[in-house]
Amino acid sequence: MCVTALLFVVTVSAVSLRAQDAVTPPTSLTNALPANATGEQVFGAACATCHAPDGKGSPQAQLGFPQPLPDGHDLPDFTDCPTNTVEPLGDWMAVATRGGRIRGLDRHMPAFGDALSQDQIESAIRHLWSFCSDTAWPRGDLNLPRAFFTEKAFPENETVLTTGISTSEEKAITNELVYEHRIGARGQYEVMVPLGFQQGGPGTGWTRGIGDVEVALRRTFYASLERGSIFAAGAAVTLPTGKEAQGLGNGFTIYEPFAMWGQILGRNGFLQLHAGYEVPSDHAKGQNEGFLRSAMGYTIAQDHGVGRTWSPMGELIVAKPKGAQAEWDVVPQMQVSLSKLQHILLSVGVRVPLNERSERKPQLMTYFLWDWFDGSLFQFWK
Repeated sequence: MCVTALLFVVTVSAVSLRAQDAVTPPTSLTNALPANATGEQVFGAACATCHAPDGKGSPQAQLGFPQPLPDGHDLPDFTDCPTNTVEPLGDWMAVATRGGRIRGLDRHMPAFGDALSQDQIESAIRHLWSFCSDTAWPRGDLNLPRAFFTEKAFPENETVLTTGISTSEEKAITNELVYEHRIGARGQYEVMVPLGFQQGGPGTGWTRGIGDVEVALRRTFYASLERGSIFAAGAAVTLPTGKEAQGLGNGFTIYEPFAMWGQILGRNGFLQLHAGYEVPSDHAKGQNEGFLRSAMGYTIAQDHGVGRTWSPMGELIVAKPKGAQAEWDVVPQMQVSLSKLQHILLSVGVRVPLNERSERKPQLMTYFLWDWFDGSLFQFWK
């Protein structure tokens, strides 16, 4: 599987690259193009020398520099839908406008901010998007920022480590390692492994161990970039793998159908909904429980929209066990990109109970997210 980093290295290229040094595009290509130039015409004038008119990449003899590139990648095939579709328009625009280095990529990708207008760059990008002929692949713009509890509908290739720290008298630290793997255009499976540390009370010892492991399978059934909407549904099974006697497991299996909806709001805002219903295998130990989770926020990018991203958001979550009072929580949080490629993300927040506060205490939250499809943990930082 090609890494998504290739997507950026070759977004738009202006002239034949004949040396190892960074290439400077012409001062302006605007005057060389018709006033109403189409995306295909812009791509042909500015990009096709390196990427070929069909988007599959030119041979090395025409490029004038060896492959693989110094970062270990070859030029990508834009007809490859996994590579073509996974990143949002903003990331394509950043690299096309400011060059590969803005995302920690190879210097052979020149900057075109002075050679083409923003409208011309966007039209060329949208033309190369058309090289993926399978419309089943959702566009990366629908991959909205991840919240702590409200899962997103976009199929992903990620590893996420989430940590929660309880501040009550009976202290607890919960860790959840989630591995998500995309299946084709719209499918995904994931495995969640919890690792808990709990203190029985003040001055007592700590217990630790693996909790109940969850396995989930889901599919994206609807995705429209024009409407800014995406919908997915699936099911999960939580297995009784934890230490029930030590409070690290339920001691029974839980079956859970669920559904998620994501909606782009305006230019940088988003809304996500996640609903499900949990059914235990042993009703003597557990009760059916429905839940609804929602997340709303927006994304701010530094450096005129091409730098580090910050996504403040808030979650409102409610869980209603059968025969018991509903539990309400709010979770203010902030997600920030760490790597230049923005495939490493960090989020911090706090889960605050709105009711039942004598029994439920605030919990500090953080997660570390690695989008491993884009590249390794140690790539694209400078």
